Amino acid sequence: MTPFWLIPVGAYLLGSIPFGLLVVKASAGRDIRAVGSGNIGAANVARNAGLAAGALTLLLDAGKGYAAVWLAGHWSGGNLRWMMAAAVAAVVGHVFPVWLRFKGGKGVATGLGVFLPICPLAVAAAAGFWILVVLFWRYSSLGSIVAAAALPVLVYLFYAPPHAPPEYVLLGTVFISLVILAKHRGNMERLIAGKESRLGSRE
Repeated sequence: MTPFWLIPVGAYLLGSIPFGLLVVKASAGRDIRAVGSGNIGAANVARNAGLAAGALTLLLDAGKGYAAVWLAGHWSGGNLRWMMAAAVAAVVGHVFPVWLRFKGGKGVATGLGVFLPICPLAVAAAAGFWILVVLFWRYSSLGSIVAAAALPVLVYLFYAPPHAPPEYVLLGTVFISLVILAKHRGNMERLIAGKESRLGSRE
């Protein structure tokens, strides 16, 4: 039987796989950290390596988050505490990957991926917020900020209505949301200053 303490360790290592870096290396032979914003996430990949590479990065980053939590549920017999621990660890792994000297992505795709096995309705609603914001204002970063800020409320509303989710689910969700928002601090400053790049432009 797998010791449960290995679940967050495995989730961190899975989350820390830098798919954006690997996709761009394989498709264009470049280091995505040296172009655009230098971020390994889907937005910078799409902006500088093409929409196909960006879409693949998005799917892989979300997929590793989903896989980390699904595997945690499988190994723990569906124990939600360990699934939530895996969710937090996977996002931390993406944002602070050991392979890249703890300089990773912003956690949006992975953050949404980890909640798919936990609260898919909240993920759908957060994605809806992102789409609406991007359609109206064409700022991918603003859509991510709004989705991340709304996620704890959405999980509270949609986890098991009319009942509130367990406290550790709420705390884990708030932590993930705060990590993602903290990684978007630079974007917030550029949005306020009117210097943020719109979707479709190059940084």
